Formats: sequence, structure tokens, C-alpha cells
Amino acid sequence: MTGRVGPGTVGEVMIPIRGGVEAFYAHPVDPREELGVGTIVVVVEFYPPRTVYVAQALAH
Repeated sequence: MTGRVGPGTVGEVMIPIRGGVEAFYAHPVDPREELGVGTIVVVVEFYPPRTVYVAQALAH
């Protein structure tokens, strides 16, 4: 995560793709969840052109 994601907000993730890294708008899969900057996430859904829904990759 390069931008915080939380209820009612849009965050940002950087995703390695096509030999580079691109920014995507990110929303949490669980609308109550908050993911801070630096959290490792998994992309669960992709909506063109640049929107993804994410979940935390490693639970604490």
C-alpha cells in the first residue's frame, strides 16, 4: 500500500506489471477494513482501467 485504504476512502497500490510498476486505485474487499501504508496486500478483484479491491496478504 502506498496510500491508506479504509471505510469511505480510496487508497493506492503499486503493482509490478508489464516489466514495470504501475499505480492502481485501491478499495478494501471488506468495507470495514483499514489498511495502512506499507501493508502487503493481495489483489482480489480488478476493474478496468485502474481499480482493484485488496485484502491483507499476511494476517498478524
